[in-house]
Amino acid sequence: MFSSDYWLTPEEWTAVHLSLKVAFWATFWSLPVAIGAAWLLARTRFPGRGLFDGLLYLPLVLPKVVVGYLLLLTLGARGSIGQYLDAWFGIKLIFTTAGATVAAAVVSFPLTVNAIRLSLEAVDQGLETAARTLGASRLDVFLSITLPLMLPGILSGALMAIASALGEFGATITFVSNVEGQTRTIPLAIYSATHMPDGDAMAARLVVVSVVLALASLLLASLVDRRIRAMMGR
Repeated sequence: MFSSDYWLTPEEWTAVHLSLKVAFWATFWSLPVAIGAAWLLARTRFPGRGLFDGLLYLPLVLPKVVVGYLLLLTLGARGSIGQYLDAWFGIKLIFTTAGATVAAAVVSFPLTVNAIRLSLEAVDQGLETAARTLGASRLDVFLSITLPLMLPGILSGALMAIASALGEFGATITFVSNVEGQTRTIPLAIYSATHMPDGDAMAARLVVVSVVLALASLLLASLVDRRIRAMMGR
């Protein structure tokens, strides 16, 4: 049997489960948007493209507390968008798991876009052009040629996003606070443990879990990328 000094307590399991849930849904909802954004950057030219590019990657370079504060200003209860989400649809993001998911999605989004964009730029556009000359529509070309060839980047980007979401702290605590069972993911649980008189053991256990999950995500991303490229002969 495991001693409670070495195994996770129910509170710690809650934080782990919540982290996995937030990371999964953040990646799930942001992935289609990331694919669209990557396609726009890799395949089109339009006025303001440089500004659009910069805005997409902004969460990657801004302090995460700033990202959380901007989310609070826009999606908070009195935010420019959040007040209407509440009034019209009854959607409240503050102090909720949904809000933590939004914060994780915004922070990890640039990593997903970058991985997909690099994969898309490596796709031979001659194949797409040939398919178009044979009568295929743009949608057919994208679904039958472009999407399968950029699959390594999509999967790699998704796994990188999960790893990033699992480690998200600054934007989450600023935007949705630190509510046990709702927004207290592993990083926030570690932060809480360090402020407890006897929280050293709890913090240590969660640090180990955090390292294992992050390393597993990165290794899986590398493995999946190699396997898919090998199957496609690339």
